Parts: sequence; C-alpha cells; structure tokens
Amino acid sequence: MSVMEFRKESPSSPVSGGAMDRVVVKKRIDKRILIAAGGGAALLLIVLFWLFAPSASSQSVSRERLGIAEVTNGVFEDFLPLRARVTPLVTVYLDAVEGGRVEAMAVEDGASVTKGQLLAVLSNADLQLSTLARQTEVEQQLNNMRSQELALQQTRSANMRDLNQAQTDLAKAQRQYNLQKPLADKGFVSSKQFNDTADDLNYQRERLAILKRSISQDEALQASQLAQLRASASSLNSSLGIARSSLSQLNIRAPATGQLSGFTIQLGQSLQRGERLGQIDSAGGNKLVADVDEFYLGRVQRGQSGTVEVEGKTFRMKVAKVLPQVRNGQFQVEMIFDGPEPKSIQRGQTLQHKLTLGDSSRAVLVPNGAFFNDTG
Repeated sequence: MSVMEFRKESPSSPVSGGAMDRVVVKKRIDKRILIAAGGGAALLLIVLFWLFAPSASSQSVSRERLGIAEVTNGVFEDFLPLRARVTPLVTVYLDAVEGGRVEAMAVEDGASVTKGQLLAVLSNADLQLSTLARQTEVEQQLNNMRSQELALQQTRSANMRDLNQAQTDLAKAQRQYNLQKPLADKGFVSSKQFNDTADDLNYQRERLAILKRSISQDEALQASQLAQLRASASSLNSSLGIARSSLSQLNIRAPATGQLSGFTIQLGQSLQRGERLGQIDSAGGNKLVADVDEFYLGRVQRGQSGTVEVEGKTFRMKVAKVLPQVRNGQFQVEMIFDGPEPKSIQRGQTLQHKLTLGDSSRAVLVPNGAFFNDTG
C-alpha cells in the first residue's frame, strides 16, 4: 500500500499579464489626402462624361444604317427622284341630291358616260307627294294674285270711263255757258238760268280736277301693287320650279363627261340625301401625284419642270400644284404633262419621275442618302 503525501503551499501574489500585453496605436490616413483623392476622382468623372456623353446637336446611329461612298468630281445634276402615280386630271364626284330607292340602273360601273346621261332612277313617295302639295299651293296663290291683278285692271278701266264722262260733261257745260252768255247780256236769258249754267260749269271743272287727282293717286297705288304682285308671282314661279326640279333630281345624271368609277349601287337599295355614289374621271387626261420628303418643301415650286420615262421615251412635265400640308413627314406634288401624253399609261400606275430643282454644274459629288425626320 502506497502512501501519497499532500503538501500545502503557502499563498503567493497573483500572476499579472503585464509582461504579455502592449498598446497598439491605430494608424489613420491624413484628411487632406482623402479630400485631394475625392476631388481628383470627381474631376476625372466630369472629364469622362464630357468626352463620351452625346451632345444636343449629335445623333447616335448604328453602323448598319450609315451609307458610305466615295467622293468624286463630276457634273452635279440637281434633281429629285420621285415615285409618282397616275391619277385622273379632273375628278367629279357623284352624290345623291335627293334620297330614295333605286328603281332602275342605266349604266354599270366603269362605263364611259357623257354629260347629262341618265345613270339611275330613284323613287321617293314622300318627296313626290310634298312636291305635288307644294305645286298645288303655289298655283292657288298664283290664281289669287291673277284675280287681284284683274281687279286692279278693272278699277283702272272704270276710272278711265269716269274721266271720259267728266270731260264730256265739262265740254257740254262749257258749250251751254258760251251759248247763254251773249243772250244773258242782251236780256234774252234770265239771270237765274244763266247763273245755274255758270255754276254747272264750275262744278264740272272741279269734278274733273278732283277725278284726275284721284285717278293719279290710284294709278300710283295700283302700279306699286302690280309690281309687288308680279314680284311675288316671279318668286312663286321660282319656288314652283325648285319643287319640280326636286323631282327631276330623282333621275341621277352624269355631271360631266368621262369614265364612271365607284358606282356600286344596286336595284332596291335605299340611298340617303347627299350619299356618295361614285365619281367621274376626266377622259383622256391624266396627271402624276408624288409624295415628297418635307426636307424639300422650300425647294419645290409651281412651274418647275421634270421628266418621266415611259417605254423608253422621255416625256416632259411641270409642277401644277404643291400641297404644303405635311403628313407623316411628306407633302404632295401634282404634275401635268407639258406636251403630248403617253397613250400606254394606266390610272393607278407608278412611274419614276425626275424633278429638276436647279441647273447642272461641275462640283464635288457625294451620294445623297436618307435624312432624319427631326433634324433634317
């Protein structure tokens, strides 16, 4: 059996870590260096933005959209190539003046018609009845006015008869007075009888003067009434003519000579007043209409010349009208043939047209490309 001995050590002072720990001093960057570095970075960003940022007058374009060509010396022809379409020189639209039901068709769409030719016949019962009622009313008013005019003429005739009678009575009284006056001076006629004759003469004179004044006033009034009646009769006759012409509008006729197109109405179809029925294109006359980029709006003017090639032949043309309204970045130009027109062109056909903008001259040539809509 072993024996272990335990010894009790006396307490001693605690162990300190002073020999192991030490103070670490933290190093800091100088503030002036930080401020200088930040200012340099900001300046570098500003310079890079100024060098690479797009300016207001620049445009970014992809390389595929760029047109690159060689610059050469040669004759510069200042012309504008256009794609123009053939259209009728004059187009007259055909509208329904009065509405109605289509009862008959005289021509078909695409036919050549002459001015005044019957195209179709409409029926409108309401219009026919109202026109007949209006015609009856106008005729009654005309009859009443004719009766008034007849009464005025009869009054004038009666006044003329009264005037003639008064003049005859005055002549008789004057003869009686002239006959009795010498006899009365010699005492062969009594004073009473002679005075009665003189009074009758004065009466006839006054009667004739009053009658003339009355007839003169009646003539002025009758003339005014007759003028008003005749003016009213003329107005009523015009109204009657308009009422009758309304019925004639049910017969649709060609307003001009040419080719009828867009005339697609059918038998039994009901048409409204003012409805578009078709159009008539001028016969034997055509023009070219082209869409031009708005960049050339200030350079294209009326009267400028151009050329168009048809089947190997060149035909001269001139600008007849410039429509300055810009739509979708383009405006329209109308051109007419300056001389004979090619016979082989068809309406709706597209032709290549060269519009001359200026005289030819020698210059450095760069092929013309597309333009930007915003800046030109």
